[in-house]
Amino acid sequence: MCLAVPARVSRLLEGDRALIEIEGVQKEISLALIDGVRVGDFVIVHVGYALGRLDPDEAEKTLALLREVAAMTPEQPAP
Repeated sequence: MCLAVPARVSRLLEGDRALIEIEGVQKEISLALIDGVRVGDFVIVHVGYALGRLDPDEAEKTLALLREVAAMTPEQPAP
């Protein structure tokens, strides 16, 4: 199963790179597939690439649903 998640752009980097944040975790991604991204925009991210911009309200709704699912998922014991 593939999953693309919304993330807020926290900093634009050199070239077509950006730093995004998802639930407090920062990651460097590529913006090569979309144009005109600004700091504060929400993008949908899959395997290190921003696939498109996302409306902030929709992004927050999706993140809230992901948090809800995570809260219902029992933690797995460490191997």
